[in-house]
Amino acid sequence: MAAAQLRGSGPAARTRVVLAEVSGRRQRASGARTELTQQTRVGETLIRGLVRAQLALALQLSAVVLVGLGGLPWLFAIAPSVGRMTVLGVNLPWLLLAVLSFPFLVAVGWTYVRLAERNEQDFTDLVQRPER
Repeated sequence: MAAAQLRGSGPAARTRVVLAEVSGRRQRASGARTELTQQTRVGETLIRGLVRAQLALALQLSAVVLVGLGGLPWLFAIAPSVGRMTVLGVNLPWLLLAVLSFPFLVAVGWTYVRLAERNEQDFTDLVQRPER
């Protein structure tokens, strides 16, 4: 009798589970997001596109640094008069390579971060875009 009191006087309420409703919700998810989570060829292609975009950006900004800083010794070798110039009592090569190179590198780094985040945001927008 004590066991009957613990269970309650009537039968327990039953819960109905309909699997069609659950699977219908999953199908409404974005196609690109599904491709990414299931690691299909389309998802791999999307990720590869993002990686390529980031690599292209890194290579472009590396070329800017290479030309900007690597070109200075060539300039001083080709035009020795530029290498002998002084600004505020400091030789121009020292000023450019030792002082002004750091703000240049910071600006390139800031630009890289900003553009890389834009690439990632474009990728996120593509993945989260509702299908038409």
